[in-house]
Amino acid sequence: MSAESPELSIVIPSFNEEKRLPATLERIAAYIAQSGRTTEVIVVDDGSSDCTAVVTEAFRGRLANLRIVSNGRNRGKGYSVRHGSLEARGEIVLFTDADLSAPIEEADKLLTKMDQYDVAIGSRAMNRRLIEVHESKFREFAGIVFNRIVRIILRLPFVDTQCGFKAFRREKCKVIFEQQTIERFGFDPELLYLARHHGLRTIEVAVRWAHSPATKISMWRDSLQMFLDVLFIRGSALRGRYPATRN
Repeated sequence: MSAESPELSIVIPSFNEEKRLPATLERIAAYIAQSGRTTEVIVVDDGSSDCTAVVTEAFRGRLANLRIVSNGRNRGKGYSVRHGSLEARGEIVLFTDADLSAPIEEADKLLTKMDQYDVAIGSRAMNRRLIEVHESKFREFAGIVFNRIVRIILRLPFVDTQCGFKAFRREKCKVIFEQQTIERFGFDPELLYLARHHGLRTIEVAVRWAHSPATKISMWRDSLQMFLDVLFIRGSALRGRYPATRN
């Protein structure tokens, strides 16, 4: 495999992550060294006003295949994942949160499924005993309710659509990122809907996870927006806005 085509691309959407990224990149560097896979790391700077790009640049000595791509301005996590995934060159693309709520070592659970599947998604709900730090009871309950709404409206079988830890076979999944329209936190159900729409084989895998108190998700504002996004996805599907094949 050529240097231009690594086995794995790790995409990290990042907005004002100067404090959390150093520890994250350190851990990812150790994981890459241990795994033996040719791996590129793509940090997507989502219009940060802090030193996110500077602290990332400092890791070029530890991560030979490190790239920073900029959104220019703040566009949202969904846009950042889309941007990074379309920029990726790896056979498999994995996106992870900048705080590594799911430890990067859990990637092996997803990657071992990629011989048989096109998409592997991390799940907190499949085995809640693997959750090391829980959200508040209210946030967990709200997450369960939201997931049930997603399953009913979009007819998706997954018990956790929102975990920020997902892997995609790049070439087969390129179409879903090209058709993705939601730019903020409601993008996960759209990707999974598109994967089903295009007949991509998808599996849900239980992973370890720890809630970060520094999460940027607003309980009320973002929950309402994600609900509206689910309705938008359904409406887009009914209006034929997701072509079955590429133009």
